[in-house]
Formats: sequence, structure tokens, C-alpha cells
Amino acid sequence: MLRLGVNIDHVATIRNARGTPWPDPLRAAHLAQEAGADGITAHLREDRRHMRDADIDALTEHSRLPLNLEMAATAEMQAIALRHRPHAICLVPEKREERTTEGGLDVAGNEAYLADFIAPLREAGSRVSLFIGHEPAQIEAAARIGAAVVELHTGAYCDFDTEGDIAARDAELAGLTRGAALAAELGLEVHAGHGLTFDTVGPIAALPQIAELNIGHFLIAESVFLGLGPAIQKMRRCMDDARK
Repeated sequence: MLRLGVNIDHVATIRNARGTPWPDPLRAAHLAQEAGADGITAHLREDRRHMRDADIDALTEHSRLPLNLEMAATAEMQAIALRHRPHAICLVPEKREERTTEGGLDVAGNEAYLADFIAPLREAGSRVSLFIGHEPAQIEAAARIGAAVVELHTGAYCDFDTEGDIAARDAELAGLTRGAALAAELGLEVHAGHGLTFDTVGPIAALPQIAELNIGHFLIAESVFLGLGPAIQKMRRCMDDARK
């Protein structure tokens, strides 16, 4: 079955806006589990703009769902990951000024560094994923350096859909389709995520090579109106319907 990982970063964003203890990301993880999520994703940024170190501590110790720790490929983050040894680690590009992750990691341009960086993480027992675009060069480089997983960036596909640029959206979907097939041929597990909504998730969920979708901001936004559990359950239905 296609897995759903719920990114709870923006529960922490809301909390941090007022400096209160609530809403609590750990509580969100518990609610996600009750709603049928298969995992939790949390991005510990260098500037700690949403998730904090204490949140990762709490999720590691008290959430029963597997944790996918998103992080930049820095020495500080590597040390944190080696201390916690989460189920999965997803390396993402990170810039201080960006509002959200923009584009995929340049694996092809940093093969030697990333190969050395992921080796101890892999040895510690974490599954290492690389958040990349669907370009063949990036997928092939990910396979060469020993990553277990690639997560294909669906942001452009979703943006084109929102803008109503159907030709560009369909071209991006075709690229993602080819990228998923190539990654699977190279022995990589294929995930996807970024910007997915109830309206855009279907064509991505229908790709047979995709094993997991990681969805966050939209679910947290919808939870304002539906509640977190019902929003997750509705997303799960959309994914399951696409797979049928």
C-alpha cells in the first residue's frame, strides 16, 4: 500500500508565532497515527524556524510512528541525526532566506561530499533519502553514492496546476513519471512530495513506482477547517482511490 508520511513542521510554526507551548507537534504526531498515517516527517532547519531540538527529542522518544528527519547536509545536522538515529533521514537543500524548500538537492554536483556524508548515517541504521528533481543526472548520481531512497520534488507540478498552466503541469508530470521509472530501475525506493493537495495528489499517487508520499503544509492548513485527523483520512482516501 502507498504510504503516507505527514509533515508536522507547521504545527510548530503556529506554536512559535506566539511563543506558547501549543499547538504541540508531538500531539499532532499522535493524532496522525490515529488517523492512519504511516510516518511523521519533521524538518530541523539550521535557523530552527519551526521544529526545535526539543521537538525532535520528543518525537524520537514518544511517537510510535517512524520518524523521517529532514535536514541539510551539514556537520551539525549529521551529529544530531547520529545521536537520534531516526528511521529515515531526508537530505534537502536549505537556504536561510527561503520560505520553503526550493528545488531539489544537487547530488550530481556534490557526489563526493554527499557520499561521505551519508555513509555514517547509513551505518547507524537510518535509511537515507535525497530530495531531488526528476532529472536523470540527479537520479543516477543518487544511485551511485548509495542512497536508499529518492524523494521526487513535486512542487513545480503543483505550482503549475495552481496557476492553471495545464501544458506545463502535464509536462512536469511526464518528467516525474519518467524519473520515478528510472529511479526504480536503478534499485532506489521512490518517494514524492511538496505542495500536494487533494486536487493534485491523484496523478502522483497513481505512479506505480511511488512507495510513499510526504505531505505537510496543505494538511496542516486543512486541519484548521476539518481537523487534523479528518484531513489526513481524506488525503488517504484520495491516494487509495488513485491507486485503484
